[in-house]
Amino acid sequence: MISRYGRTVELGLSLVPASADLALHRELAVRADELGLDLIGIQDHPYQWRYLDTWSLIGDLLARTDRIRIFPDVANLPLRPPAMLAKQAATLDALSGGRFELGLGAGAFWEAIGAMGGPVRSGGEALRALEEAIHLIRAFWSGERTIAFEGEHYHVHGLHPGPPPAHRIEIWLGVGKPRALALAGRLADGWVPSSSWATPDVVPGLSAAIDAAAVAAGREPAQIRRVYNVSGAIVPRPARGLLHGPPEHWVETLRGFATGLGFDTFVFWPDEDPRAQLELFASEVVPALRAQGSGR
Repeated sequence: MISRYGRTVELGLSLVPASADLALHRELAVRADELGLDLIGIQDHPYQWRYLDTWSLIGDLLARTDRIRIFPDVANLPLRPPAMLAKQAATLDALSGGRFELGLGAGAFWEAIGAMGGPVRSGGEALRALEEAIHLIRAFWSGERTIAFEGEHYHVHGLHPGPPPAHRIEIWLGVGKPRALALAGRLADGWVPSSSWATPDVVPGLSAAIDAAAVAAGREPAQIRRVYNVSGAIVPRPARGLLHGPPEHWVETLRGFATGLGFDTFVFWPDEDPRAQLELFASEVVPALRAQGSGR
């Protein structure tokens, strides 16, 4: 399937990094790889006591899989300084042969971030820090022997970045407010909203803000990947909601999200029984969507 912006649709799975489910995470990641999914997204909330550290889990899962790409969905910038974040990302990418992408967020749950020793920022401060981080991270990955950066929130001087990533890592922003959407249009490689807050009825307006900023910056809107975290369940007829229904309902709905809303990547977050849901998604939904893109 091809999205409205001319991109081939990719499909993935979302994992919630609960420490009690470590064996399940490993099982699902390996199975998603075997089933031919393209991506795994893992949310990043370091202050959540029930969760494993997302970046450590990503390293573990990359080592257990062969082909699938994995990304933080999205990385918590206030608790992960960008120079160190860039180093970790480049290392994971090198170790996995180019299978890491970077979802990045400005921060949320500021009380919890502050409790962990991180900065508590206003909306404007968080947005400026996010823009600085994008520039610094890309400088770190540039291949230059020495880099320097001076910003309001971050600075490095005479830094030797070290080994570059194995491929050009994309930076996808998990943002939803007007100025942050404009930042995504100007600088980001992708946009990562979730269906829980970026519902289909509001997506056109959010996407239009990205497109307008991209055009103003001399970019084509099609340069920006559109990654949609979609939560729901594949269940027997009849359909009981937007993303609660049989496989054919999912195929038709996601097709509409691609051709109508412009999304080119769908990360499935099962509401129930993730083992069974993954099998249904990979066997009943994914092949039908891919077949529509191949002309069969």
